[in-house]
Amino acid sequence: MESPLIVIFLGKPGAGKDTQMELLKEKMGLDFVNSGDLLRERKKINNFTGNKISQIMDNGGLILTPVVFNLWMDRFEELKNRGNVKGIIMDGSPRKIREAYLLDEALDWYEWDKNMKVILIDISDEESIERIGKRRYCAQCKEIYIYDGKMDKCAKCGGELIKRLDDDISCVKNRLAWFKEEVEPVINYYKESNRLIIINGKQEIEKVFEDILKTI
Repeated sequence: MESPLIVIFLGKPGAGKDTQMELLKEKMGLDFVNSGDLLRERKKINNFTGNKISQIMDNGGLILTPVVFNLWMDRFEELKNRGNVKGIIMDGSPRKIREAYLLDEALDWYEWDKNMKVILIDISDEESIERIGKRRYCAQCKEIYIYDGKMDKCAKCGGELIKRLDDDISCVKNRLAWFKEEVEPVINYYKESNRLIIINGKQEIEKVFEDILKTI
């Protein structure tokens, strides 16, 4: 059986990973493993780990690798048992070099290691801060908007547009600092193993997507 396509998305906050992931899912019918979504769901569980995840994320911190890895493995197991997996999109992960090693081992374990694309959507720190400062989410359907100071309701479902706590500018600056310290070694790891594809993230959304499709 042909190995499923594994697409890993990396990029600074505001790089447009979520948008490109949605476009790729719609185009190719791939499944998600989105660490941010998994963590946000996990923090809703009112126990020690859930509460600690909430505390760390709300202050722009980084969740420990074992916690993230455990969530990945649960999701991988769910997809493997379901079967008929065309491919998987990893959004924003791995974020530490140890996570990159563990992800390679996990993909090997599930026999999904033969067709991997690692895509870095590249933007500057300045671009990241500017974009995040304007970003809003629909509280109901999770649609993402660039806030223009006027729209306060979602055009799709009429839900309220909100700003996530971890999108505060001070949190974004913290996330950019750990991106340099923790994620750049991951980028170098994939680059050295000839698996890294760099996409110019300052382009229009359609052009970024076009460039991504060309690579896969």
